[in-house]
This record gives sequence, C-alpha cells and structure tokens, in this order.
Amino acid sequence: MSEETPDSLIPYDEIVQEALRAVVGRVLGEIQRTGGELPGAHHFYITFKTGAPGVSIPAHLRERFPDEMTIVLQNKFWDLGVDDEGFTVGLSFNQIPAKLVIPFSAITAFVDPAVDFGLQFQAAAADMEPEAHDDAENDSAAADAEQAGEPPVGEGDDGSNVVTVDFGRKK
Repeated sequence: MSEETPDSLIPYDEIVQEALRAVVGRVLGEIQRTGGELPGAHHFYITFKTGAPGVSIPAHLRERFPDEMTIVLQNKFWDLGVDDEGFTVGLSFNQIPAKLVIPFSAITAFVDPAVDFGLQFQAAAADMEPEAHDDAENDSAAADAEQAGEPPVGEGDDGSNVVTVDFGRKK
C-alpha cells in the first residue's frame, strides 16, 4: 500500500473556501435585512486583502493598508449592501466617511468575538504577495506612537476602529 496521497482532480479546498465565504455573505445579508441592526452583543471583525480584484476603498486607506486591512462592524456603519459577489458598507475613519466595496473573495478572516466564532480563509497565491509600493508616510508615525505608549494610529473614539486581531484558537 502506498503512503502517498494521490492528487485530487476535484478542487476540494476551493469548494470549502467558497462555501465558508458564503457563510459570511449570509450573516451580512441577515444584518442587511434587519435594517443594519446587530442583535445583542454581536459585532464583526472582517479582514480583507486591499489589493484584491474588485476591492474599492479610498486612496488614503489603500496607502495606509497596502496589503490587508481589518474593519469592525459594530456601532457606526451605514448603507450595508450585500449581493452574491460581496458587500458594500459605509464607515468612518478618523471622522472621515468612506464607502468600501469588498468582494467575498478578498476576505481572509471573519470573527464575531461576542460568540467566539471565527473563520479564516486561504489567500490565493496571487493575493499572497503585496504589490510593490512606496513606504506610507504614516509608517514612522505609527511606530513612534507605539513606542510612546499612545494608541495605534487609526483608533479613534468613533467606534469604527481598524484593529489587528489575533485569530489564534483557544484550546
């Protein structure tokens, strides 16, 4: 008996990733149908590849987050729209409103910390290497703020903070 697993002619990994992204779509679709109200303490951290095909975010956010970005849907978001391909949402960043268009295929993680639920997605090989870009002007400011013990750049009091989330699983 051979110890080698034969190569599958069926793309199981892709099928599973697509099905899990559909979970995100269904959850966001339910929130859209209820008028954008999140039930109970539910809130979502959604991480996505900013350079993925179909992603539309303001230039200042793309400069600041050239590879990946995490948004929080909790208190202050508006105009949530969901279709088969992805979603759109209005958020405020440092009190500047922005409309984001995010295809489900760009999402790399979805977490609802209220119920300890999370999904991580594999990035396609093309998504794994960020495009070449100039250093963002805020790179040194963020590092300086961190060293000074100040909150990370982008965390304001408006409830729509961009955060980094550790997706490690509790055992």
